[in-house]
Amino acid sequence: MPEPAAAQAAPTNQNGRQDDEGTVRRILGIVQQVVFFYLLSQLIKNFMSQPSSNTPPIPPTPQSSGAPGAPSKPTQTHAYPYWTPGTKLNLHFLLSESAYELSDPALPHFTWEGIEYGKWDEAREWDGLVNVPQSVMNNGTLWAHIFLTRNGVSPFEGAQRPGDVHHSRKLLTRYMPRRKIRKEKSLLAGGKEEEVEEVEEEEPEDDKSPVSYWHPNVTLTLISDFPHVPFTQVPPPVAEHISVHSDGDKPFYNAILFPNDFWLLKNSMNPINSTTPTLPLHVSFYPLSYMKFTVYASMTDSFDKQPTTSAAEIDELKRMLTETNPILLITTVVVSLLHGLFEILAFKNDISHWKSKKEMVGVSVRTIVTNVVVQLIILLYLIDNNAETSYMILFGQGTGMVIEAWKITKAVDISIVGAGPGSILPYKLDIKDKHVLSEDEKKTQEYDRLAFRYVAYVAIPLLAGYTIYSLIYETHRGWYSFVVSTLTSFVYMFGFAQLVPQLIINYKLKSVAHMPMKAMIYKTLGTVVDDFFAFCIKMPILHRLACFRDDVVFLIFLYQRWIYRVDPKRINEYGQVGEDDLKALADKAKEDPKESKKSK
Repeated sequence: MPEPAAAQAAPTNQNGRQDDEGTVRRILGIVQQVVFFYLLSQLIKNFMSQPSSNTPPIPPTPQSSGAPGAPSKPTQTHAYPYWTPGTKLNLHFLLSESAYELSDPALPHFTWEGIEYGKWDEAREWDGLVNVPQSVMNNGTLWAHIFLTRNGVSPFEGAQRPGDVHHSRKLLTRYMPRRKIRKEKSLLAGGKEEEVEEVEEEEPEDDKSPVSYWHPNVTLTLISDFPHVPFTQVPPPVAEHISVHSDGDKPFYNAILFPNDFWLLKNSMNPINSTTPTLPLHVSFYPLSYMKFTVYASMTDSFDKQPTTSAAEIDELKRMLTETNPILLITTVVVSLLHGLFEILAFKNDISHWKSKKEMVGVSVRTIVTNVVVQLIILLYLIDNNAETSYMILFGQGTGMVIEAWKITKAVDISIVGAGPGSILPYKLDIKDKHVLSEDEKKTQEYDRLAFRYVAYVAIPLLAGYTIYSLIYETHRGWYSFVVSTLTSFVYMFGFAQLVPQLIINYKLKSVAHMPMKAMIYKTLGTVVDDFFAFCIKMPILHRLACFRDDVVFLIFLYQRWIYRVDPKRINEYGQVGEDDLKALADKAKEDPKESKKSK
């Protein structure tokens, strides 16, 4: 199909951005495609449906006499194609700095002759270079004037009939807010490197004025299925491309020439300035159906009105639609929905388990605190890269951190008290247990300290080594960005270590009865989905390995679950019982008094 081909011809500049995207954002961002497919199907349904029959009464035409009994001519609501199938057309393409006149004949121009109107395999291409005028370098405009004429008719000498020449304009300089400049440098380098970066920064970062950008692709489409256009009912984004005129009592429309920008990616556009005296231009032409035209025009107008924060997500969606295999794309959507479902169910059951929990036997409080720190590090990293992060991802990450912090309050009481004499800070955190610890809870705390000591022996040297490597060999925007990105990369690589203490506690206690089984099952299913995406979706090797980091821990936990079997029909050594069996015990307790009366 020509549309994806046009999109693939555009040079993409997204590799750097993809390298920064995390696995979590890649997984959950795809779920937003479902909304796009739903909106697209609704648009197609609305455009293909018949006009409503309850239209207002047709007013009398000016030609009606108004006399009683005199027949009145109904108002025409549909326009008909002026040119018939098989008509030979010429397309003239010219560039100008003005939207109303051809200012510079030295700019590139060409003519395609003998285009057969209605021929579906009619396709043309042109490649050239544009010598950018000085005014365009200074944020001026550059227009493409496209004249579609009947064969033998000149677009400059005037047409004998109004439908012989169709003139369309396309603004090639696309104005968008100035992109944020991300300066990175080696933190150990001297001031010389910083000065070089400031010289290369041509425009101030705080300037909010829009600047002109250039995309090398211009795609022209000719609507070739000769529809009867209901010009009184078409939406404005479609109507602006349709030129209607009357020939007698019957309205006609000129051939619809639609410059299709739907598949152009904003990240593929480059700013126009004094460093771009020459720019490449690729013009392609192919036929298009009226239904696709209405969908493309409406969706392009809708995307252009979206806030700047969602432009990256729209570009990512377009890239996936053009570059991904359709079967893989559908599978991705289905699996994404399953991943979201498993994550929600895991949250729900985890909260229910902790809400009813009365003791902390077998629970690693240090693991919970570590989870909060890890979630906070990832959240700060996403905020630091907020231009490339969806608000939905930020909300999900923040919610997970709040839930982990809430778990801490179920284990201990935390309060802020005044610091004693000699302290540097005026206040300190006071952490107390909820109740007097039992022997099993004391053993749990002892095993928790022991497990974290073992993990620290490995994790701390690894973190120190990676920090030194990142400081010497990698570039960063500043010290804050260095700390956040280094901690995040460490979490991605060795995040599984935070789960190891819980496995050690399970081994020491020879029990898994204290674990939220349903939540763990849903988390396991979510991990399987992560593994699936690691094979299917393009991502950096670091994030690909991160998808498999939890598999070893989950396999060990499943093994512990198998060897430390739990009978759900009996109360375990910690006073716990399955939810369904707890209800059964309560019902039995209500029936016991009745049975005792009968026995008497």
